[in-house]
Amino acid sequence: MLLRPLRGWAARALRGFGRESPGIPAPGARPPGAQHRAWLPDKGRENEKEKKSVICVEGNIASGKTTCLEFFSNTTDVEVLMEPVSKWRNVRGHNPLGLMYQDACRWGLTLQTYVQLTMLDQHTRPQTSPVRLMERSIYSARYIFVENLYRSGKMPEVDYVVLSEWFDWIVRNIQVSVDLIVYLRTTPEICYQRLKMRCREEEKVIPLEYLDAVHRLYEEWLITGGLFPAAAPVLVIDADHSMEKMLQLFEQNRAWMFTPENWKRGP
Repeated sequence: MLLRPLRGWAARALRGFGRESPGIPAPGARPPGAQHRAWLPDKGRENEKEKKSVICVEGNIASGKTTCLEFFSNTTDVEVLMEPVSKWRNVRGHNPLGLMYQDACRWGLTLQTYVQLTMLDQHTRPQTSPVRLMERSIYSARYIFVENLYRSGKMPEVDYVVLSEWFDWIVRNIQVSVDLIVYLRTTPEICYQRLKMRCREEEKVIPLEYLDAVHRLYEEWLITGGLFPAAAPVLVIDADHSMEKMLQLFEQNRAWMFTPENWKRGP
């Protein structure tokens, strides 16, 4: 059940998981079609999680995240967790995702509260493989989508503050660390074209302006740096290409992505 992880959180909280601190990725050759952004280090991470690693694939709507995860889904020693969109579309017969796209002012808090819960469930479920590959993260839920609702005036400050307090408590007290972020960097126009082609019901009402706002927040978070720190080193892959070209880029980046030595931060 979705709430099952709650039983162990209080005990873990008492042991005091620390908030991650900033760091710098170790220099090294970058894989083809990719960039590597430095970040601020966190101390003592090397002893965590018994060498199990978490990689989050981030990017705009229709940037190719699902395609990326499907491409690597048969990789040895890698488990894949898709974004739990089906849960957001059906909460005991209700569709908070669809409601949010129809009226973000009314339903933004409802959806994002549930998104935060379901992404927390993704982060905390037992990891059975050495590498976990996740579609998005609890960090992008807060830093991109909650932030966008607030900045666009569609979320009242009190709702924003309450969600922020929940998020801050989670990252202080629960193990939701990430070891690598793969950012599929796309232009909003390309995402808009792809979105129209795939014709998902809830996405029919998404305007280009929304994709542009999400893109700017991703750039602020993972490229230029802004209010929020990157949760891990960032591998940037240009994802404006055709499907055939993207599959080639994924293959070219495979060895780099799944070699933890490439992610190590400098002293």
